[in-house]
Amino acid sequence: MVGAQAADTQMSLAAIMLKMNASAASAVADLVEKASQNLDSLANQAPGVGQNVNISA
Repeated sequence: MVGAQAADTQMSLAAIMLKMNASAASAVADLVEKASQNLDSLANQAPGVGQNVNISA
């Protein structure tokens, strides 16, 4: 009885972890897509844009 309950708990946790991994993979895919779009927009800038950025406070 206790073994069956432990197995059920393990299966439930495994299902939760699988859903979390799928969600994380989707988030990474979205991040890569947005980065690609951002890179495309930066590629259309004039040469030299952003070279002399003052980041001192």
